[in-house]
Amino acid sequence: MKGIRALSKGKDIWLLAVILFFVEFVRGAALVSFIPIYGEHTLHISLAIIGTAITAHYLTDTVLKTAIGYLLDRFSPRLIINIGLLISLAGVGLFHYGSIPWVFIFAAALYGVGISPVWIVCLTKVKEDQRAAQMGFLYMIWLVGMGAGPVVLNFILDFQPNLSYWLLVILSTSAWLLSFFISGDKQSERISVPLREQWQALREKLKAIKPLLPGMILQTLGASMLVPILPTFAAEALSFTEHREYSLLLLLGGGCTVLGLVPMGKWSDKSSRKPFLVVGFGIFALTLASLSLHPSKWVAYGLAVLLGLSYSAVLPAWNALLALYVPSGQKGLGWSLLSTVEGIGVLIGPVLGGVIASAFSASTVVWISAALFGIVSIVYLLFPSRWFAEQ
Repeated sequence: MKGIRALSKGKDIWLLAVILFFVEFVRGAALVSFIPIYGEHTLHISLAIIGTAITAHYLTDTVLKTAIGYLLDRFSPRLIINIGLLISLAGVGLFHYGSIPWVFIFAAALYGVGISPVWIVCLTKVKEDQRAAQMGFLYMIWLVGMGAGPVVLNFILDFQPNLSYWLLVILSTSAWLLSFFISGDKQSERISVPLREQWQALREKLKAIKPLLPGMILQTLGASMLVPILPTFAAEALSFTEHREYSLLLLLGGGCTVLGLVPMGKWSDKSSRKPFLVVGFGIFALTLASLSLHPSKWVAYGLAVLLGLSYSAVLPAWNALLALYVPSGQKGLGWSLLSTVEGIGVLIGPVLGGVIASAFSASTVVWISAALFGIVSIVYLLFPSRWFAEQ
């Protein structure tokens, strides 16, 4: 019986990895390329509306994280993921009527529903003694999907814009169909503890992590501000007039992030997390600011490589740090609550970035984002090392 369960669990991990890839492929394609480029050039929607649509997507994703985590500790992951992906598929389908601004925003919001359960279930499968390395692997899958999505979609947008929509529909449908094959077992680490005691344990963890909260919000705010303006910034500041040039920039940055995740994760497992966060965020801020100085295309490609490597240093170390504050018997609820806190910056960022770009320029948004990452690096530098170790 144990052997059968082990085989089922192993199958689930690979199946979840494939579903995660499809989901993040569509999300990357939608948020980085389809919504900003298709929305602006084909549907003629303003950057402010585009930023609002992206914020609406993250709003549903963030708000549902806590509720989904609670449900995952009690019900079958297959049921939760299946329903979520079906709702997301409906959201993608609504983009067909996206020329109406409120429908465009509602479609993006609806699509955010199915993202949370897949990611949180993946997080609960990670082994504690290999946290950073396995988080690096998960982020590799996430980034390959997230990076491949806009790259592939940009090539399609150059030739057949309408085909890009049908690609999102097909992949969203595939992810939903695959979710039927996830095992119906509830989370294995579920414990029968009263809800009041569970929330008390989580509150104690949040009190311990309180000094890190400003950095959590600022870094997600800085990153999400860039999402609605990246294509415009590439055209204005970097003179990338073709989607293929923009795709190569994304491919270099995302590819270097993917290549660096596992080795950086193993390295941070064996050493202190603090240097990875301080140096990683610092280099990221300086490199991002350098992109705003209107570099040549070849210099911009080199800066994209540096951005990717610095990001690969930050991600595994940061998530290994957060894992210290997740109670072992409440992984679903714990991870969802921390993800909700991180999501505060994500909610504000896209709409703020879109409004600033409309009022000033896309380069202004990049400068502000770089400043926020610089502040995060300084904040973590000033924190004592004990905040980055086992509490």
